[in-house]
Amino acid sequence: MSSQLLPLVTAELTAPADPRAAAMAGALAAQYPQAARAVLFYGSCLREANLDGLMLDFYLIVSDYGAAYGNSWLARANAAIPPNVFPFAHQGLIAKYAVLSEADFARLTSTAADNVSVWARFAQPSRLLWAADDLAWQRAIAAVASATPTLLSLARPMAEGEGDVVALWRTGFTLTYDAELRAERTGRSLSIVDADPDRYRRFGQAALADGLPPSPTNALGRWRALQRRGKWLSVVRLAKASFTYAGGIDYLAWKINRHAGTAITIKPWQRRWPLLGAITLLPRLFLGGAIR
Repeated sequence: MSSQLLPLVTAELTAPADPRAAAMAGALAAQYPQAARAVLFYGSCLREANLDGLMLDFYLIVSDYGAAYGNSWLARANAAIPPNVFPFAHQGLIAKYAVLSEADFARLTSTAADNVSVWARFAQPSRLLWAADDLAWQRAIAAVASATPTLLSLARPMAEGEGDVVALWRTGFTLTYDAELRAERTGRSLSIVDADPDRYRRFGQAALADGLPPSPTNALGRWRALQRRGKWLSVVRLAKASFTYAGGIDYLAWKINRHAGTAITIKPWQRRWPLLGAITLLPRLFLGGAIR
């Protein structure tokens, strides 16, 4: 059966990107010569003309975690609670990158995913900046192409009969934001679609024409489960990042301040014990509404 969505996804993934981001993707892949399969660039920096001073976002797709890390606890951590997240710098730019295996990337963009974090991000625009070979290229495109049907399929039962596909997208992103600890201001989930409604209309109509995966029979129960697991995973990933991400607590404060308009300052003791420091931030952030 022919697909109307796949050509749209392919064209978007292969559209021009900032050459500095493309160079950074190649340098990142070179850090994992035995494992790197693809590097994807995503997030708000896609829309920025000047990347200086910004934190770029990448996903590094690897063949498997053993090939990426060898016999290391990092491989076990990545498999148990994907992804691992690390900092990276290249030619004056800074970034963070998340590591997923090809198998986990395919699973976490599908309706089989037990959390929203990957498919919610790749239902949005991204760029495929590097691939090891044609098979890696095709697998990455196929995984990204499954994110849009996943979001729309899970959102459709919750959309209260709304017929407009753009409204369906808005429902989907509102639900995904409720399924993670978020540092963005209220309304951020809607602004994603409002920034380019024509793009979301085209992608949504193509996905509907192809046919969506079956919606869950108990959609409300499924979303409640996703919300519970998503909040729990957000805290666990934060704890894990305190071990894998140098300066992670400073990045956390920077991101919350940027998105929520707060003025959090990290104390020296919080840098010395980043896990404890991150945990002690949470009550203040919830009470102040910086995350929800």
